Amino acid sequence: MPDDDKVNVYIDGSNLYHSLRTAVGRSDLDFQAFAAKLVGERRLHRIYYYNAVVDQFREPDQYRSQQSFFDALRRVNYLELKFGRLVYRDSPTVRYEKGIDVKIATDMLVHGFRGNYDVAILVSGDTDFADAVQAVKDLGRHVEVALFDDAGSIALRDVADRVHHVGQEFLRDCWR
Repeated sequence: MPDDDKVNVYIDGSNLYHSLRTAVGRSDLDFQAFAAKLVGERRLHRIYYYNAVVDQFREPDQYRSQQSFFDALRRVNYLELKFGRLVYRDSPTVRYEKGIDVKIATDMLVHGFRGNYDVAILVSGDTDFADAVQAVKDLGRHVEVALFDDAGSIALRDVADRVHHVGQEFLRDCWR
């Protein structure tokens, strides 16, 4: 890859959080350092972080904690927050994210079509992204995926131009 390639990083926040907790037992990631490590010597254009906001009345403590986290992310250079929604079922804390995967896929395609990046790096192991990754590649863009060691979709690994293997060693210098 040429050093002057413009790179966008697309982070599935919930997927990343749960992968971090499962794979390395912590979640205090320095997002600027993490993105810089993924991008390498290329030019970072933008980081997009996707998540859903918990209901402040159903989960007030979680809401306050999440808002504090989002406030910290707002201070990360070139990072934009993008929100889906949560749907609650059966109890105040049984919830499902809605719209996140579609937002990520749509943004990757629209930004690729507009020429906003040369390389997209998707931080997610969700197999649902395989078709979107192929569509972005069909636009003439390169797509890399960041996956936690042996986790993540085989279909996503197969369609990606490059796979970043994220684990303890990769994350060594990426903590707050």
